[in-house]
Amino acid sequence: MRLWIGLYLPQLPLEVFSPNWSTDRGVVVLEGERVLAASPLAHAAGVQIGMRRGGVLMLMPEARIVERSPEREAEALHAVAMALLQYTPQVAQAEESTLLIDIGASLRLFGGIRALCARVRASLRALGFSGCLSCAPTARGTWMLARRRAGRVLTVASLTRRLDRLPSTLPPPARPFAAWFEGIGCFDIGAMRRLPRPGLQRRCGRALLDMLDAAYGMAPELFEWIEAPTVFHARIELFDRIENAEQCLQGAQRLVQQLTGWLCAHQLATLRITLLLEHERGKVARPPTAVEIALGEPTWRDEHLVRLLKERLAQVVLEAPVIGLALDAPQLQPMAPLTESLFPEPGGSEEDRVRMLELLIARLGPDNVLQALPQADYRPEVANAWVPLHQKVRESVRSSQMPSDVQSLPRPTWILAKPIALLMRNHRPFYGSPLKMASTPERIEAGWWNEPQTRDYFIAEGQDHTLYWVYRERIVGASEDAHPRWFLHGLFG
Repeated sequence: MRLWIGLYLPQLPLEVFSPNWSTDRGVVVLEGERVLAASPLAHAAGVQIGMRRGGVLMLMPEARIVERSPEREAEALHAVAMALLQYTPQVAQAEESTLLIDIGASLRLFGGIRALCARVRASLRALGFSGCLSCAPTARGTWMLARRRAGRVLTVASLTRRLDRLPSTLPPPARPFAAWFEGIGCFDIGAMRRLPRPGLQRRCGRALLDMLDAAYGMAPELFEWIEAPTVFHARIELFDRIENAEQCLQGAQRLVQQLTGWLCAHQLATLRITLLLEHERGKVARPPTAVEIALGEPTWRDEHLVRLLKERLAQVVLEAPVIGLALDAPQLQPMAPLTESLFPEPGGSEEDRVRMLELLIARLGPDNVLQALPQADYRPEVANAWVPLHQKVRESVRSSQMPSDVQSLPRPTWILAKPIALLMRNHRPFYGSPLKMASTPERIEAGWWNEPQTRDYFIAEGQDHTLYWVYRERIVGASEDAHPRWFLHGLFG
């Protein structure tokens, strides 16, 4: 089934990004010295559309006045289009700040038209925009419904009834002839279609008939699809200076939405992203502050990336105000399916586990989340090595095993990072209470090439029946009155 979503952005001039757009101060956008758009705070102060600059300053002297920038509007519309590529590769730009999305092949993937429209609205809110969304079986019909906020229809019959009630001046080719249509009593598109086609073509041109035929599904539609660039780099300029890194999250979320669309368009996943916090330029210029996120598994989902950025930004202390944000994805790989299993994994999937670990790394730091790196060595300190989780470990090293004679020996659950020297009382090692040896000795004599160790290990039991792993140093070449030293090296669970 061919189905389109139309997205009209009527407040595009307002979307000069600011983290405090609604609460900070009144912002007014001018075009030709007249108000084109205003923030909610400016509206509350009495600023109206069409008001002159002097009237704005009289009502709100502290208002921030900016001129409309078609270049920035085009960049904003392109950013929305990039984000929508995560739902379908067929996104086209139409007239008057409108995007057309062919979502017929994506309905089942996203759970139907209602769920898909909800996701599109959520992406739009994450980008900081507000728009009018419509749905129809034809692209031109969708465009007309979006421009008039006329809702959604799913069949051609319903679309025909809905379009017939729209005003006759809605199609752009008909607007130059608005007075003529009003003079003959043609106020809606239904009445326009009942006019003789040859006379309507002579009066208004062929473009009007072509648009009507395409809207009603009687003519084919051709579009030039928006293509994602080969390399991703997104940047936004902030409306105000930001002195708290956590306030950059809203702008970072906007960039992540574009990254998600770009990754889906190219069928790629990212292993690392870099968010650059740009500072002042000129004489007091300083290099951007880089916030890097390293992922344990490749991803193309925006929710997880935003969550990790939130944790990292909460730990960043800015040395200077931020005036711009940029996002790069330097490490990419082809997108892989989420799971190869037919049934859900018990206790969560591997992807869920990796996301939890990545969140811990973002919150605690990469040096505080470690993974085991066992080594084939008799010495416990070397055999039980730990490295940061983001460090890649060769599978051959990870799967290295101790000899079979060592694997059968008991080992404690917790090996201390540094052995603790034990006191001696009545010729017995003491740790909270006298320790009684509960096993025969295990002799470890290794490391002659760099750090030689000669030890006798025992399982010792305290008076509370706690089991410890202790060792006694063998003294080679010492005098007869020298006493061996005892150390605590591990605890059993």
